[in-house]
Amino acid sequence: MTEFGKFLRARRGDVRPADVGLPARTGTRRTPGLRREELAALAGVSIDYYVRLERGKETRPSPSVVEALADALRLDAEERGFLRELAARAARRAPEPRPLPSRRVRPTVTQLLETLRPNPAYVVNRTNDLLAANPGGLRLLHGIADWPERQRNTVRYTFLHPAARELWVDWEQKAKGCVAQLRAIAGTDPDAPDLASLVGELIVKSPDFNRLWERYEVRTIGDGEKTLRHPEVGTMTLSHEGLTLNRAQGQRLIVYMAAPGSPDHDAMTLLDLAGSGSSGRSGDTAPVPPARGHS
Repeated sequence: MTEFGKFLRARRGDVRPADVGLPARTGTRRTPGLRREELAALAGVSIDYYVRLERGKETRPSPSVVEALADALRLDAEERGFLRELAARAARRAPEPRPLPSRRVRPTVTQLLETLRPNPAYVVNRTNDLLAANPGGLRLLHGIADWPERQRNTVRYTFLHPAARELWVDWEQKAKGCVAQLRAIAGTDPDAPDLASLVGELIVKSPDFNRLWERYEVRTIGDGEKTLRHPEVGTMTLSHEGLTLNRAQGQRLIVYMAAPGSPDHDAMTLLDLAGSGSSGRSGDTAPVPPARGHS
């Protein structure tokens, strides 16, 4: 079965017949979501053709068929783009995998991280390896500095570090976002060694990752708000932005913010002070000052 077929099967299971105007049937449905014949009818293709698509025996669906399937599955714009990429790859029209991206962070980006203080900020690559951070950015992910520098990855941290489930108040939502972002990369570069290595490790070591990976949800990381229960400065709710860096092979700058004068901003500032002995590189850590009483 191709990734195209796996995605169709996963998304088919998430659509209830009532969602697409199909009448409820009596009796127990053995199939969660839509049956193959129901999706085929909604997309205007024969059941035999759809079964060949899902099983990977038909690998060249026309653009109109891909769009009809996307309509039937009620995919959003991002998921549609992902389905088109998978269809192109199944037809062997996609480009060859790109070389491994560089882990080098430009000096000007390191300077930018320092300028952003006291806002926690860090730089990650396309698979979320932590490449550089200012003091608050490194301290924000409590305990990640205990790992060797090459092991520091925000997705690995979310699923495998014991501190992560306490840090992220809505851990499940955070975890879903991490997996959906890796799925989006897999749609365009599924054979990339860095992606395959990370996904393979997490599938083996984390049942939660394996469960979410099989859902085939697709999202890129953008802005938002996260509530963290940090052991050094207490609970704080921070907004965040993810910005793609120019000429940096997919590197992204992640910045956390809070309104000046708010308790969340005070906590953020204390976090920066806690790590103020570091130079802003992800490999540097600082002694931990006594925790303050923010809650």
